[in-house]
Amino acid sequence: MVNANLAERLGRRRKRRRRQPLLFPRRRPMTPTLRFTPTAWAKLLFLRDRGETEVGGFGISSPLDLLLIDDVRLVRQQCTSVTVAFDDQAVADFFDRQVDQGLRPEQFGRVWIHTHPGDSASPSSKDEETFARCFGESDWAVMFILAQGGETYARLRFNIGPRGSLEIPVDVDYRRPFAAADQTTWDLEYVECVHSPYFTSPNVSEVEPPHLFDIEDDWTDWFNFAKPEPFATAQEESVYAPT
Repeated sequence: MVNANLAERLGRRRKRRRRQPLLFPRRRPMTPTLRFTPTAWAKLLFLRDRGETEVGGFGISSPLDLLLIDDVRLVRQQCTSVTVAFDDQAVADFFDRQVDQGLRPEQFGRVWIHTHPGDSASPSSKDEETFARCFGESDWAVMFILAQGGETYARLRFNIGPRGSLEIPVDVDYRRPFAAADQTTWDLEYVECVHSPYFTSPNVSEVEPPHLFDIEDDWTDWFNFAKPEPFATAQEESVYAPT
């Protein structure tokens, strides 16, 4: 009886040993992360705290990792505590300058950044409308919000293939070299670009409540300029690398 039980246990062990390892081990999908260099993050905090209104701009992405923000750039805008309105011509000029400097459209026109003066970073209905309308022509885009209280919100949206969107985490990447803070230059950029109450401009209505971009603005054609390779394939290795 003892020998029979022993033989049975040995047989079970042999069966376990016969299992072959998987040729392609299952890998947990890695969530993309929106990352800022310390200098870009410090600049964004400075711009957020410089005034009492919202402030908006574009994230300048690293050429090798489009979800790594190297800089935050402002354009001329009129702001209140609940709205931001970019001047149409200022956006077009900004895009022209970036192309002249050798940047690709996906480096400067895909990450929309703005602040909220309160504690909540949740997007408003106007934020959602703007994101859908103004960034719906690009292959991918990110809406990022930083609240005064420190809360953050980031959503990555794909407009190609099956389409979809997901909220993604936010981080500051201290592993990379970064420049020192330059608050004097940042302050000059803020004073030049951010105006409240409304500044006088032929490109922004002074009667209707301000809103970010217009569906008929000419600069939206930039999203169809020099179409890059699909984000999910061209940047797959860098974007989905562990952080």
